[in-house]
Amino acid sequence: MSKIVIQNGIIVNENRTFKGSILIVNDQIQEISETPLHYKTDVTIDADGKLIFPGIIDDQVHFRTPGLTHKGDIESESKSAVAGGVTSYLDMPNVNPPTTSIELLQQKVELANQVSWANFGFYLGATNFNIEEIKKINPKEICGVKIFMGSSTGNMLVDNTETLEQIFAQSPVLIAIHSEDESIIRRNISSSIERYCENIPMDQHPKIRSEEACYKSTEKAIEMALRHGSKLHILHISTAKEIELLKSLTSQQREKITAEVCIHHLWFTQDDYSKLGTLIKWNPAIKTTKDREALREAVRDNIISIIATDHAPHTLEEKQKPYLQCPSGAPMVQHSLIAMLELVKQNIFTYEQIVEKMCHAPARLFNIDRRGYLKENYFADITIVNPRKEIKITSDNIFYKCGWSPLLNEKFSHTVETTIVNGEIVYSQGKFFKPNGKKLIFNTLKSPS
Repeated sequence: MSKIVIQNGIIVNENRTFKGSILIVNDQIQEISETPLHYKTDVTIDADGKLIFPGIIDDQVHFRTPGLTHKGDIESESKSAVAGGVTSYLDMPNVNPPTTSIELLQQKVELANQVSWANFGFYLGATNFNIEEIKKINPKEICGVKIFMGSSTGNMLVDNTETLEQIFAQSPVLIAIHSEDESIIRRNISSSIERYCENIPMDQHPKIRSEEACYKSTEKAIEMALRHGSKLHILHISTAKEIELLKSLTSQQREKITAEVCIHHLWFTQDDYSKLGTLIKWNPAIKTTKDREALREAVRDNIISIIATDHAPHTLEEKQKPYLQCPSGAPMVQHSLIAMLELVKQNIFTYEQIVEKMCHAPARLFNIDRRGYLKENYFADITIVNPRKEIKITSDNIFYKCGWSPLLNEKFSHTVETTIVNGEIVYSQGKFFKPNGKKLIFNTLKSPS
């Protein structure tokens, strides 16, 4: 039996912030107290003045295993994740071969069991032809079905309306969508090539991956979900206009139709393309300041449920290619929490809102068994943050396999000091110990509402 006490920290949990201590026994939280705990322990962590959060749950990452592991892999990217306070992740299927069968998904589980630093779950990818695989999903084992309603990295576009109808009608689990209209994107690319030939400037990206493309696709998905009674999760929402669609839903409808926003859409605007160029090329595109402000407001107003990363590493060589050859996506999982805490310092969000959107809400939405909260008898996934220790992102402290970050040289006011996964310290003060991730279980004991 192992025991850890975290003593006298500032606990942020379930919309409360208070000074307290936590006893961990083996892999679970055994006691939370508002006074110091006095036990004989293996480890005592003095957290005086430090923030204690539930471990971050990132519901959208691309860890590139299998087939794309020159960019990143489950081991390297989950290691980066725990350095950023992320203790659980849900990984996407657009790898090589794509994760479009339960057999291929199980192969990823078996590998993650051996090497993952953080807890893990995997989406099954939808295609125009695999509805029978989707119908076989065990909801306890698989977090959701991913549909690319617009093409992105990998060739997994689902553009057959009859297939979409079948998936929305028959999926036994949540449907997560990449929402961009492919016909509009192709039309915009053609227009840009006519104007610029092959030398399309980066500032055209939000015009190609336009507000119209996002809105039309999201509108279609919501209509389909309402008609079939599906549980729909709209990933990386990026426009103010889409927020208006969500606002038009009733409170009852919003229980089944939810949205995620990503760090980069809350942090950057299209003005940053002039400085960072293709390094901040994501799908959907980063758009206007007006869009960013609408997204921030939607987080505060609980129109948006979850903040995630869409962590999607590529090599720096790949990202330095011209617009049409440059892949979309960038690494973010190591720095997601401190970026959001910087927005807390700027009075845009509160600590309680960050914990709700990055810990509690993902646990609730995916019905993850006993994670996402600091509660007795829950798994001990815990992040300890120093709010008075600055960190500057440099090439020396980036742990992504690709070795770069769009936040390079940014200074942050908070530092992740210690990350605990399943009751074991996996990262502390810049040092890594050993992987301790476990497979996430869904739809069993529900997190509190």
